[in-house]
Amino acid sequence: MTSQPETTENHPSGTELTTLPGQIRQWAKDLGFADAGITLADTGPHAERLQRWLAAGYHGDMAYMADHGDKRYTPDSLVPGTLRVISVRMDYLPSPDNPKQALTNRETAYITRYALGRDYHKLMRKRLATLAKQIDEAVSGYDYRAFVDSAPVLERGLAQRAGLGWIGKNNMLIHPKAGSYFFLGEIFTSAPLPVDEPFDKQHCGSCSACLEVCPTDAFVGAHLLDARRCISYLTIELKGPIPEELRPKMGNRVFGCDDCQLVCPWNKFSKPTREDDFQPRHGLDNTNLAELFLWTEEQFLKNTEGSAIRRTGYENWLRNLAVGLGNAPSTIPVIEALKQRADHPSELVREHVTWALRRHGLTA
Repeated sequence: MTSQPETTENHPSGTELTTLPGQIRQWAKDLGFADAGITLADTGPHAERLQRWLAAGYHGDMAYMADHGDKRYTPDSLVPGTLRVISVRMDYLPSPDNPKQALTNRETAYITRYALGRDYHKLMRKRLATLAKQIDEAVSGYDYRAFVDSAPVLERGLAQRAGLGWIGKNNMLIHPKAGSYFFLGEIFTSAPLPVDEPFDKQHCGSCSACLEVCPTDAFVGAHLLDARRCISYLTIELKGPIPEELRPKMGNRVFGCDDCQLVCPWNKFSKPTREDDFQPRHGLDNTNLAELFLWTEEQFLKNTEGSAIRRTGYENWLRNLAVGLGNAPSTIPVIEALKQRADHPSELVREHVTWALRRHGLTA
């Protein structure tokens, strides 16, 4: 269901605003998006939840989460004049894929599934720009601005308000027919489009599998994550040493973590991506930790070109891999790889290598 649009007498158009939501969904699907929804420029209760989370310090070193004042949860503050937010989602799960098998092979590096292919930002932003142009051609005279992790946007909250799913106990947006393996993007617009009903019903029930499976016990409770213990934070956002007490719990997860999604029963409905760019590159879905650890910086930069993995940087990439190798079986390739980095110029890398060697009963 949609609400009635506001007056448009100052914006004459050949297309009635009431017919646009259906067209927008179809245009979005034609561009490769799985779904689209429209909401008011209001994040509702999600704003207060964010502020409580920040006040508790659960964001760790992610200072950007607290920056920008109210712009993150007030779309009109970020882009003055915004009346509506068009939220879209795009599936990213590679096919075929067996992430659980990758986790059980302790000599293989586990990389979060969204990062196995090309970085999604440019692809989605370009298509959102095309979608905005199509809408502008239908109802000109309004402003449109697209975002894909490129500004402080409370995207899951807006997507829930736009009817694209509910926020699960693991804080992921979950769609009843598509699970949670998808990216989100937004178009902020001054066009007074009819809005969709928010997805208010929770379908997690008594299930707490996602909370219980977390390797580092990062969930304080349902819908409440202490990012400072989350493996995604530790391997991507954290710039210094990984807390030693958490290293053994990380296993072979060297960039991100999917455990709370892997056990979610709703992900049996996840759809494989239709995007070739999201398929694994350079064998990163099944590569030995030791092999990756011996990449030179030049190899790292070449093999992660256009990849989200670039975000962690080469030094932290080696740090993460050293932890993975410390948790791996004491095989010759594992030990030899660690020894080759024992005198690395980076103190951060050396410290993690020393820890890893100690795990195998050796000294640097």
